[in-house]
Amino acid sequence: MEKYHILVIDDDNRIRELLKQFLLKNGFLVTVAQDTKEARNHIAKYIFDLMVVDLMLPNESGIEFLKNIRKNDNIKTPAIMLTAMGDIDNKIKCFQNGCDDYLVKPFEPKELILRINNILNKQEKEDFCEFGPFIFDFTKQILTKNNEIVNLTDIETKILNILCKNINNILTREELIVDELNERSIDVTIARLRKKIEEDPKKSKFLRTIRNQGYILNN
Repeated sequence: MEKYHILVIDDDNRIRELLKQFLLKNGFLVTVAQDTKEARNHIAKYIFDLMVVDLMLPNESGIEFLKNIRKNDNIKTPAIMLTAMGDIDNKIKCFQNGCDDYLVKPFEPKELILRINNILNKQEKEDFCEFGPFIFDFTKQILTKNNEIVNLTDIETKILNILCKNINNILTREELIVDELNERSIDVTIARLRKKIEEDPKKSKFLRTIRNQGYILNN
């Protein structure tokens, strides 16, 4: 089984090494950084599944670091913030700037593992979209029905990707436009998708038209 790769960012040498050894013992790959500059160098080289970030870092705080990489580099890697400050205002600020969970020092290492696994398990579930007998894999950009691949064009795949990411939500034609498509092309693509996923395209069960609003994919 492929191991998850964790990036630990903490300027305290002792804590950084303790976290590294504990995570290694629990089956993770671990890379460490003593500040955000070193962390950025690692991010440029490796793909991480999760980051453990200390709030109080030299030169750039953990909050500033997450805010900047989310906004400027579009890094969406989930992050757990470690801090000695447990007040509600500080927690809110952390969540508003891109952290996925928050752990107050001192903490039990087992609790960190629990929170890491909760986030990673949630991420795994979000890698797929299921509707009826169909599964759309966001990573591979493949649609399968009962484990058999459904052949889609590039445009059909891109439209289905948007629909799956917004499953059970109505999307306007404008929200479905990709590449050089126009609203008319969206209607044509939707019609083609229906032929591939509906038993009766004229009586859509999954990909429905909502009058005067747009389209919705139901699971």
